[in-house]
Amino acid sequence: MDKIAIVGGHGQVARHLLVELRRTEHRPVALVRREEYRADLENRGAEVRLLDIEQQDADAFATAFEGCRAVVFAAGGGPDGNIERKRTVDLEGSLKSIEGARKAGIRRFVQISAIGVDQPLPDDTADVWRAYVEAKRDADAALRESGLDWTIIRPGRLTDDPATGRVTLAPEVDRGDVTRADVAAVVAAVLDHDTAVGRQWELVGGDTPVPDAIRALADAG
Repeated sequence: MDKIAIVGGHGQVARHLLVELRRTEHRPVALVRREEYRADLENRGAEVRLLDIEQQDADAFATAFEGCRAVVFAAGGGPDGNIERKRTVDLEGSLKSIEGARKAGIRRFVQISAIGVDQPLPDDTADVWRAYVEAKRDADAALRESGLDWTIIRPGRLTDDPATGRVTLAPEVDRGDVTRADVAAVVAAVLDHDTAVGRQWELVGGDTPVPDAIRALADAG
């Protein structure tokens, strides 16, 4: 049973991902900054390691990734108005994860981003939203250029509705909602598909079962 490191391991998508990884016979390693999260995450079947995304450097990330086959970057600076955390978490956290993976000798890297972040922003875009979009955009660009075996998943608006197991997944899709549980299912699935390497897909709710959606994209080349 191989280990998968999850940066931002106590996040809302990440907690669903722990379950999906266990179901697909992986050992999730949840990386979190607070010891108080340990009991909850261990109860969900995760190994817990402490990592402060904002305060620690790439060497600490590499140490936290030790023994893992892949890294999933699932961290986010949160929905509040703290512009600085969009940079220190969403961008710099990703950059340190990429470098940490390199240092640890890990090639497989899956990043959860957001739909449409490469599109130009209107002049009247709120400062916090602009900071978030730009951080995700730049983190994705860095991962694409990293030389790692990367996959980027860009979900639409996240909801807490129950999993449907059915999605729309493509390089570009119309904006829409998607459950956090379905995002986790897609992330867990692409980890086991070599054909997902070097691919960037947008994700919203839909009618296609997750395995079929990934298989169709893989077959399309």
